[in-house]
Amino acid sequence: MDTLEQRLIKQALAGDRQAFEEIVELYKNKIFQVAYRMLGNRTEAEDIGQETFLRVYANLSRYDQTHKFSTWIYRIATNLCIDRLRKRQITYSLDQEVAATEGLDMYSQIADKAKGPEAEVMTIELQNEVQQAIDQLPIKYKSIMILRYIEDLSLQEISEIIDLPVTTIKTRIHRGREALKKLLKGV
Repeated sequence: MDTLEQRLIKQALAGDRQAFEEIVELYKNKIFQVAYRMLGNRTEAEDIGQETFLRVYANLSRYDQTHKFSTWIYRIATNLCIDRLRKRQITYSLDQEVAATEGLDMYSQIADKAKGPEAEVMTIELQNEVQQAIDQLPIKYKSIMILRYIEDLSLQEISEIIDLPVTTIKTRIHRGREALKKLLKGV
């Protein structure tokens, strides 16, 4: 039996624009979140979201339906983010200030109901410091750390998105965690 996603893809391949719009609705928030976490900029994340769906539309006939659609679309978005970060790297400085609270959604700032206002502020500050530390990671670690710990994807899914063996993904997660520990020392 076909899933809703598979039916929408078949309909979109047959030229049904409404079906493609439904695919966009299913994934637009997830793609935006990945892009925002990787780029730290709302405008750039929106641009990456649009570019992702343009590429999906243009290349939908190339999608291999034996693989998960989500993996394919995450790969497109992640690669676009990596390309954007590489272009940005020339002017990027590790000690450059990052507006870490720009555009963060409320989900990332939800505090435990038992916490008081002071604890909430401390939690938000810690989240901002962690995001700044993630922003300082080399691209090869940053994308994997976001996909693993923020998007909560499995090692296998990350392997398919990044197109690297699971063993390499494990190594980069370990090294990424070690780099984060050094960056967050004293926090």
